[in-house]
Amino acid sequence: MQPDISVKHLNKIYEDGFQALKDVNLEIYPGEIFALLGPNGAGKTTMISIICGIVNKSNGEVTAAGHDIVKNYRKAREAIGLVPQELNTDSFETVWDAVSFSRGLFGKAPKPAHIEKVLKDLSLWDKRNNRIMSLSGGMKRRVMIAKALSHEPRILFLDEPTAGVDVELRRDMWEMVRKLRENGTTIILTTHYIEEAEEMADRIGVIRQGQIILVEDKDTLMSKLGKKELRLQLQHKLDKVPGELTLEPIELSEDGYELIYTFDSQQQQAGVARLLRTLGDLGIEYRDLQTRESSLEEIFVGLVHE
Repeated sequence: MQPDISVKHLNKIYEDGFQALKDVNLEIYPGEIFALLGPNGAGKTTMISIICGIVNKSNGEVTAAGHDIVKNYRKAREAIGLVPQELNTDSFETVWDAVSFSRGLFGKAPKPAHIEKVLKDLSLWDKRNNRIMSLSGGMKRRVMIAKALSHEPRILFLDEPTAGVDVELRRDMWEMVRKLRENGTTIILTTHYIEEAEEMADRIGVIRQGQIILVEDKDTLMSKLGKKELRLQLQHKLDKVPGELTLEPIELSEDGYELIYTFDSQQQQAGVARLLRTLGDLGIEYRDLQTRESSLEEIFVGLVHE
């Protein structure tokens, strides 16, 4: 399958000598939701800005929808919609005029039915005649998304799309992103809300200090790098972990009423079975047990600080 976004050996070095991107290679395929994660200053926005034609690359090759972003920049840019981090809408325009004007910037003929559909999908139809300056921050964010979708792009970049919006609006936007994907739109998402990537992404890329350190299917990533935890709530207090258990990755809670056993999620259950047998042999009774898996946030923090 031909990728919608192809990045090969991409570098960006600024005039002061700072290298924001270092030999980045990445392919993103049609119809997928790709989450790009990384701490502040890792290079996420720089890479998006280069692909979207806002920042010039130092060297490397980048194509969007099969078009080189330099040699065929009009076609490449026409295929892309961008929702930037910052709200930069023209405050005195109405919602309808702002979104319609964005479509015209790409040389597209007027298509009121499409603008209407976009506004309705984003719950903006009732606000279509309102001036943007009168809208709440969350509604302004929706207007930014509507402007990015006005020219019917096949690729949509969402750079921190839910920054500063409430939980309810964030979940509405997640639902909207899923619908866009169902209609065939390729979506690239950067976010500080790890649950956003965990909820929606098909694949995840992690960027650190200008380098892509990992690209993986989300489920595979969580399986390979995740940890599982078994918590045993004891009938009677223990003063310390029994000597027979000290070779296991096991800890005793401060109050002495809980044993916590940590193991790789890839690992077979043999270790758990062995632990439970040993507890039985030692006469240690437990009244309840619980298991939990590490979240994507814990995996991400571990990767970035590794």
